[in-house]
Amino acid sequence: MSGWTIFHNPRCSTSRQVLAALREAGIEPQVVEYLKTPPDRAMLQRLAQEIGQGVRGLVRAKEALYTELALDGASDDALLDAMLAHPVLINRPIVVSPRATRMCRPAATVAEML
Repeated sequence: MSGWTIFHNPRCSTSRQVLAALREAGIEPQVVEYLKTPPDRAMLQRLAQEIGQGVRGLVRAKEALYTELALDGASDDALLDAMLAHPVLINRPIVVSPRATRMCRPAATVAEML
């Protein structure tokens, strides 16, 4: 099955669980290790729109850097700039399928896509 992509951090247990669930379902997604190959601004904007949570829905607010950069209440442009400069601020895992794009946190969210 093709057309699936996961924006993945192999050090994240939730991301590993989602990738395993996809593979158990017979799906071999394109794996984008976003810390090594971050998405560009246009892709972040597209993902934000497709997940339906806006740019703030892509941001990992639990990351210490979020607080250090005082991003609470920041504009979408400021959040995008921060994620581009510091990909660790991108929440994960994000799964793109031919039918939908979801922030799969918690990991069980991926079941809705299968």
